[in-house]
Amino acid sequence: MDMSFWTAAVGTDAAQNKLNIVSNNLANINNSGYKTKNPVFSELINYNLNGPREEKTDLQAGAGAIVSEAPTNFSTAALTNTERDMDYALTADNEFFLVQNQETGERMLTRTGHFHAGQRPDGSYVLMTDSDKMVLNTQGQPVVMNMDEQTADEEGVLADGQEIGVYTLPYPSRLLNVGDNEYQVREGDNNPITLVQDPQMIQGALEQSNVDMAREMVSTIEAQRAFSYTLRMVTTSDEIAQTINSLR
Repeated sequence: MDMSFWTAAVGTDAAQNKLNIVSNNLANINNSGYKTKNPVFSELINYNLNGPREEKTDLQAGAGAIVSEAPTNFSTAALTNTERDMDYALTADNEFFLVQNQETGERMLTRTGHFHAGQRPDGSYVLMTDSDKMVLNTQGQPVVMNMDEQTADEEGVLADGQEIGVYTLPYPSRLLNVGDNEYQVREGDNNPITLVQDPQMIQGALEQSNVDMAREMVSTIEAQRAFSYTLRMVTTSDEIAQTINSLR
């Protein structure tokens, strides 16, 4: 295959991947606790047209670039006052609520603090997320709720001695996104989760997404133009190939 076709195809794919990431950011701009993902490009191998790769010549060519990763930006965002007792907002970077899947026991981290009281099979009530995962306390156990028989399931108060745990870890950028604004430590990754002492948490508020609309729109334009340029490169390479074939 002609190298120009390969470079153009790789560039088109990279531009499409960037556009997908930006589109996902924009789609979640009103999703409480959502954290922006930023595409990172890596340059593919450069080589010399004449001579070894390490030799410094004026005849160098590249093989394009790819989106190698899309790390999550865990910086804090603006808060919205909800005046709802079961809404909690974290105001420091790289701090999370620890939640647990009731069926599998898997633990995940989230910045979304929109909680409600949910009933377990044994009849007890615990604090849960919108995806029905149990919120854990400072001892790593489900946060127990006191419920009045006349209140709705989503209302209640924390039982005596219960305190919502806030946790952190040294390398949040290495977390694996598992959906629903939830993250997991990658298997085998030495990234210990530790309890935050005296966390900065506000009750009756929710953290908004940290998506910057202006920045994402600029990124959209960049990705669209890059996509059109690489497609034009394919067209030009095809025209050259046709001309060469006609001369034969």
